[in-house]
Amino acid sequence: MEVKFHQSIAQIAAQDWDALWQTKYPFTQHAFFKALEESNSVDTAGKQNTGWQPKHLSIEENGKIIAVMPLFVKGHSYGEYVFDWSWADAYHQAGIEYYPKLLNAIPFTPATGPRIGFSKDLSNEQKQSCNTAIIEAIKNCLKEENMSGFHSLFPQDNSTFEQARFTERQGYQFHWFNQGFKDFDDFLNSFSSRKRKNLKKERQKVFSQDLDIRMRHADELTTEEWNKFYALYHRTYLKRSGRTGYLGPDFFHRLGHEFPQQVLVCSAHHQNNMIAAALYLRDEDTLYGRYWGTQIDLDGLHFECCYYQGIEYAIQHQLKRFDPGAQGEHKIQRGFTPIKTRSYHWLSHPSFNGAINEFTQQEIQHINAYIKDTRTLMPFKEGVETVEEDYLFTF
Repeated sequence: MEVKFHQSIAQIAAQDWDALWQTKYPFTQHAFFKALEESNSVDTAGKQNTGWQPKHLSIEENGKIIAVMPLFVKGHSYGEYVFDWSWADAYHQAGIEYYPKLLNAIPFTPATGPRIGFSKDLSNEQKQSCNTAIIEAIKNCLKEENMSGFHSLFPQDNSTFEQARFTERQGYQFHWFNQGFKDFDDFLNSFSSRKRKNLKKERQKVFSQDLDIRMRHADELTTEEWNKFYALYHRTYLKRSGRTGYLGPDFFHRLGHEFPQQVLVCSAHHQNNMIAAALYLRDEDTLYGRYWGTQIDLDGLHFECCYYQGIEYAIQHQLKRFDPGAQGEHKIQRGFTPIKTRSYHWLSHPSFNGAINEFTQQEIQHINAYIKDTRTLMPFKEGVETVEEDYLFTF
């Protein structure tokens, strides 16, 4: 086995990379990383100052790539959604550099999914050997390039990291699950009466404002509409955070071109003028809500475009799950279920590595209590079944 690191996704052939992922999960596809690079949303040449430099790992055997891992050298902790700012502060106070660090993650995407791609022809023994080679290569890289540690965010399969005894950190999100609903009204029938009336009023308020709301696949949008979406995205990001969005000007064009049926946009129009829009991606059984932008704040419009239209699409297309993105307790009363997420960490400094292990063990107790409490706030009738809190890691 030969382990290699790559400064660009272009250094690995698309057919070799994509053959190792046994799913249509869009965020690990070669075309997704290519769109990030070519739009300068990540920084292959070290000149864009994005803080995301590709360093993808591959394993070759007899000249054939049998495993890959998306990797990035990070110069900050923005765009990750697993927050380690306090760890960076502790390093700074100790006079030690926390950045750069090595990250196995999808930029700007807190969506649980595969984080290592393996050839489907590998035996269990060969896969174990790949895992060992990956961990050894990562630790050697950290030492040689003086990086503080390694982090894997939102992995679906934890076997590689548990084998290496990396520290597990838990978090939470709110996902919607399809219980075989026939339509949106059938979904609402699972609510208690009061909660159902509140949600209906919220939707009626939006549609009483002379809006035309459209859910379309990427290949149905014009270039002008993609440009408008980009402007809405940046405007909203700037208003919310005081800084522009992470993604480059033509990222959305490229994404729509590469995934014409896996990318969708829900857009709200007033007198044929697009005033708001939400971007989605999908795979075989899951819808992912990603980016939102608006030029005017209308009561309930965000919920309609980012949640209810997504639920309707998922029901119509018989998808099992809708992952609307990170954070947001307001999702609970709208039918989203609190579930666990996970990340794995290993810091090169032994004392700090021991400290984060102790910290995460205490944090897990708080996460468990939080999920237990928030599940009591769900709007469903008594007797309606919900998925387990660690659903993502049971299939």
